[in-house]
Amino acid sequence: MLGAFLCLISIGQAPVLAQEMFNEDSITEIRVEGNQRIEPATIVSYMQMTPGDRFDALKVDQALKNLFATGLFADVNLSREGSVLVVRVAENPIINRLAFEGNRRIDDETLQAEVQLRPRVVYTATKVQNDAKRILDIYRRSGRFAATVEPKVIPLDQNRVDLVFEINEGEVTEVRRIDFVGNDNFSDSSLREEILTTESAWYRFFATSDTYDPDRITVDRESLRNFYLDEGYVDFRVVSSVAELSPSRDAFFITFTVEEGERYSFGKIDIVSALKDLDPQLLRDELETDEGDWYDQSKVDETTTALTERVSDLGYAFVQVEAVPDKDSVNRIVGITYQIREGPRVYVERIDIQGNVRTLDEVIRREFRLVEGDAFNSSKLRRTRQRIQNLGFFSKVEMQTLQGSAPDRTVVNVEVEEQSTGELSFGAGFSTGEGPLGDISIRERNLLGRGQDLRLAFTISGRRQQLDFSFTEPYFLDKNLSAGLDIFNIRVNRTESSFDEKNLGGAIRFGWEWAEFLRQGVKYTLSQDEIFNVESNASAGIRQQEGTTVSSVIGQDIAYDRRNNRINPTEGYIIRLRNDVAGLGGDVHYLKSRLSAGYFVPITNSVTGSINGEAGYIFGFNEDIRITDAFFLGGASLRGFRTGGVGPRDVSTKDAVGGNKYAVGTVEVLFPIGLPEEYGIKGRVFSDFGTLFDTDTEGRNVVDENALRVSAGFGITWQSPFGPLAVDFALPILAKDYDREEFFRFSVGTRF
Repeated sequence: MLGAFLCLISIGQAPVLAQEMFNEDSITEIRVEGNQRIEPATIVSYMQMTPGDRFDALKVDQALKNLFATGLFADVNLSREGSVLVVRVAENPIINRLAFEGNRRIDDETLQAEVQLRPRVVYTATKVQNDAKRILDIYRRSGRFAATVEPKVIPLDQNRVDLVFEINEGEVTEVRRIDFVGNDNFSDSSLREEILTTESAWYRFFATSDTYDPDRITVDRESLRNFYLDEGYVDFRVVSSVAELSPSRDAFFITFTVEEGERYSFGKIDIVSALKDLDPQLLRDELETDEGDWYDQSKVDETTTALTERVSDLGYAFVQVEAVPDKDSVNRIVGITYQIREGPRVYVERIDIQGNVRTLDEVIRREFRLVEGDAFNSSKLRRTRQRIQNLGFFSKVEMQTLQGSAPDRTVVNVEVEEQSTGELSFGAGFSTGEGPLGDISIRERNLLGRGQDLRLAFTISGRRQQLDFSFTEPYFLDKNLSAGLDIFNIRVNRTESSFDEKNLGGAIRFGWEWAEFLRQGVKYTLSQDEIFNVESNASAGIRQQEGTTVSSVIGQDIAYDRRNNRINPTEGYIIRLRNDVAGLGGDVHYLKSRLSAGYFVPITNSVTGSINGEAGYIFGFNEDIRITDAFFLGGASLRGFRTGGVGPRDVSTKDAVGGNKYAVGTVEVLFPIGLPEEYGIKGRVFSDFGTLFDTDTEGRNVVDENALRVSAGFGITWQSPFGPLAVDFALPILAKDYDREEFFRFSVGTRF
C-alpha cells in the first residue's frame, strides 16, 4: 500500500523516481518532528509548501534545499505517511560561549572582532571553518605563518555548545633571505636598502619589517621601480616577486626578478604655457632637470610641483602642470615638455577631519590656508599639511581630495593620527669640573585638546635650582594672536664665576603673523635679580656687583621661517632677530640684540647638512653691563668647552666674567649609522666655532681677547622608547690656555 511506504527525499534523487512515488494524492497535513527551538509554522514557511499541494517531486526537492539553506538544521528528512508529509529535523546547536585559548600575541578583542560567530548564534561547521581561516589570516598578516587553529566543540544540555578555538601561534615567520635576479648595475645589498622588507638579523628585535607581508612586497615592487626611474632606467620592470616558504614554515625566501633595461639621459627640456600673459621663460629657474643629465623621475616630479606652486603664487588659481615625456629609444634620451594650462575650476565644498580623538576640530581648522568655498589650490593645501605637522600633535597627517556633490566641487579629507603631547623630560650632563647635573620638566603641549601649551619645570643639579611655569594660548580671543604667561624662580650656582645668582619674576608675551612665514612676538619681563654668596677670593669686578637689582625689560622676536619642519628640519632656512630694551623702570638700562640664522639642506634622502650661526651685542645706556646680563659661551652653545668656558676671564681667580659681544656657529651633518631606520638612531659629525669678548667687568687680571675658538666632534641621537637621547664627544681645536674644556655631554628624556 502506497500510504504505508516511507520514502526519503534528498538532494540529488532522480526526479522521475520521486514522481512515481508522489504523483497520486494531495498533501492533507505537514507534520514537523524533532524541532526544539524553532516553531513548526516557521519551518513550514521556509519550505514554501502548504497543505493542498500535490506530492510534487520538484517542490519537495526545493523544500529540502530551502531548509538546508537556512543554516538552522544539521539534518533534514522529508517522508510521506499516507497523505501526510512528515518533516523530521535535527536543529543545529546554539553557541553558548565563544573562547580563544593559546593566543598570547593577539588579544581576544582583536580576534572577536574578526570572526563571524557569536554567543547565541546558530552553530554550523561551515561557519566554524570560515572563522578558523580568518584567525589564521590575522596571524599571517602579523608574520606567523606557522600558526594553527583547531576548533573544539563542547556539547551542553538544551542543544547548546561551547566553541573554543585552540590556537598554536608558532614562531614569527622571518624573511631569511632576499635575492635579486637580473640586476647587473646595482648589487643586491644596494637594492635591499631601497625596499621596506628586510632580512632578519639579531639586532632587529624591535623591528617588524623582517616578517613576510604580501602587501609590503607590493610596495617593495613599486619602490624598486621608483629607484630605477630615479637612476635613469626608464624601461625597468619587475618581472616577478616570489616568496617561498621553508618546509618548516619558519622562514621565507624572497626573490625579485628584474629587467633593468638601458639607462637614459635627459633630452631637450621645455616649458609651454597656455595661460594668458604668463611667460614660460620666467619659470626656468624652477627647473630641476637639465639636458644631458641622467634621467631622474624624482626631479621631474619636483619640477612639476615647483612649477605648480610658482604659477599658483603668481595668482593663477586654477592651474595644471603636466610633464610630457618624449622617449628616444635609439639615442636613449628622454625629452621633457612641461605643459602649463588652466585646470578645471574646482572649489572646496567641505573639509572633513578624522582621527582627532583628543584634539578639537577648530585647532586643526585654524591651520588651514583654505576654507569652504575657496578655489582649490594645491600649493595652499601642501602648506596646510605642513602647518598641521608643525603643531607636533600628530604622528601622521594625510590629506586626500575626493569628488564633491558636483564636478566643480571637491571634498578635502584630512586624516590624522594623534601622538603623545605630554612630556616628562629628564636632562643630564657631565663635566670634569662640576660632575653630574640633571633636570625634570612636565609639559602638555595640547592641553585639553585645545592646542594650549602648559609647562612646569623643575631643575636641580650641582649648580642650578629652577622652577618655571608657563602657559601659552596660541589663538587668544579666537584671533591669530598668541598670548602667554611665564613665572620663574631661579637660583644658579655660578661656579665658573664664583657667585650665586637668584632671579624671581614673570613675563607676559604676545605673538602674531605678519605673513605666511613671518612671525613676530613681544614680551615684557619684570624680575628681581640678586648676586650673592660671592666667594672671598672671587674677581674684584664680581665682588663689586654683589647685591640686588630690578630689571624691567621689553623685548621683541621676529623670525622668517622657511624650514620644512620646525622640529626635525631637513630642508629650508630660518632667520631670527631678537632685541631687548631695559630701562622703563628698574635699575638697569641696556639694549641687547641677537641675530641668528640656520640653513638645512638634504645631501641625500637620509643625510642632512646644516649651518647655524648667531651673533649678539649688548651695551649699556651710560652704565656698565652687569655680569648677570652679559653673554656667556660654552656647553651646549660651543661643544668641547664647559658652560662659560670661553671668553673674558680673570686669570688669577679663573672666574668667567662674560662679554658684551659674541658670535658662534655650527656646521653639522646628520646621517644614519646603518641600523634599521625604525630604531631612530642617527649619528652626526660637527664643528662648533665662536668667540666672546668686550667685558665691562673690570679687574687688573681680566683677560679679554677677540680670539676664535674651534671644536670638532661626533655624536649620536636616539629616539629611544624612553625618549630622545643625545650623546656628544667634542675636542677643542683652537683654544686659549685659560679656557675651560669639556669632552663629553649627554641628555635623555621621556614622553608620556
